[in-house]
Amino acid sequence: MIEWNLASLGFVGIYLFQLAFAIEIELLNRRRLRESGNAVPDCMKAFIDEQKLASISAYSIDRSRIFLIQKISGDLILLVIVLSGLLTWINGFFASLNFLLAGLGFFLLLGSVSFLLELPFDYYDTFVLEEKYGFNRSDFRTWITDNLKASVVSAILLVITLAPLLWTIHVSPHHWWLLGFLLVALIQFLLVVLYPLVIAPLFNKFEPLHDRELAQKVERLVQETGMRTEGIFQMDAGKRSGHSNAYFTGFGKSKRIVLFDTLIGSHTHDEILAVLAHELGHFKLRHVAKTYMIGLAAMLAGFYFTYLLLNWPPLDRTFNFDPGQYHVALFLVSVFWRKLAFFLRPLAAWVSRRFERSADEFAADLLGNPQPLTTALKKLASYNLSNLNPHPFYVWFYYSHPPLRQRLEHLESTPGIATR
Repeated sequence: MIEWNLASLGFVGIYLFQLAFAIEIELLNRRRLRESGNAVPDCMKAFIDEQKLASISAYSIDRSRIFLIQKISGDLILLVIVLSGLLTWINGFFASLNFLLAGLGFFLLLGSVSFLLELPFDYYDTFVLEEKYGFNRSDFRTWITDNLKASVVSAILLVITLAPLLWTIHVSPHHWWLLGFLLVALIQFLLVVLYPLVIAPLFNKFEPLHDRELAQKVERLVQETGMRTEGIFQMDAGKRSGHSNAYFTGFGKSKRIVLFDTLIGSHTHDEILAVLAHELGHFKLRHVAKTYMIGLAAMLAGFYFTYLLLNWPPLDRTFNFDPGQYHVALFLVSVFWRKLAFFLRPLAAWVSRRFERSADEFAADLLGNPQPLTTALKKLASYNLSNLNPHPFYVWFYYSHPPLRQRLEHLESTPGIATR
């Protein structure tokens, strides 16, 4: 059992406050949907009817419900593990190993427990919730294979990230925060480069666009921006889900444009080009680089404050582990930071929404007409059953994109925006 003192009471207080806060704003958003989500917005009347709106509301509420069940059960199980002294018991399995193997074993075991606890929710999400609303196209074999691949990839990434971090803590206890930051930043950069070449193909098939006319139009659009890409690919997303999307990924020679086959099948060429123009805007306006640098700055601050907490005398005594067992301390501090970082989400969301609006403006300016993008956004919202009436506070706290109606109003009221 842990020792009850100001440190443990503060930890539990922050932990439970974050959980209660997350529950309340989720319920706030659901109440808004039930009270004000019964009328089709004027801007969407050509794309959805009252029956589709009812499906959107039901889908949003069902997703919220399963999110809350998973959130509450996961958080309470983790809290019991921390407060009951189970961490000390789990750590005992690796007591005879050296610091590196003990730390890796400790995190891999906890990660395996987390994976097993989340598996039923993933199954429900895929074969009950997504099936109910016509999105699921996966089968049980594919689902099992994907989860096995994901668990192996996660374990490998954990090892290659955690091993050098534990090593730097051991060999340089006073400067590890800077060395660890540099190592993890390097690993993250390599993953950005390697993801489209190594990791993504484990789960999906990527092929050159079958529609050569569309491929030529995309190439011309990319050339207009002065950018270069190593390929334009379509992904077999429809093998697993009916959701649609498009994205850019990679860095340098691994940079590529990826279109979901579901997007290609449900949108016109002009609409697809508008979606891609929006994504090109993120690169042209350096949003990706800016987000990456902001993330690095936040990670550096996180490493430094983690260093201070790891050397805080009450930590090991309060949570009943031996001094020098940095992997246990690192786990506890990571839980604490995750709870505190939750309250920084509005800042990250605000920055992201500004970037999204600028990318919308870029797309409208590049195409000389906002109409293809507005139509594409309406179609995506309709096909993906997106909530059309989120609560403003929920948007402020969580949304990385402006709500659909705000995006449409901005685009339709400024048809000739100059690129910024």
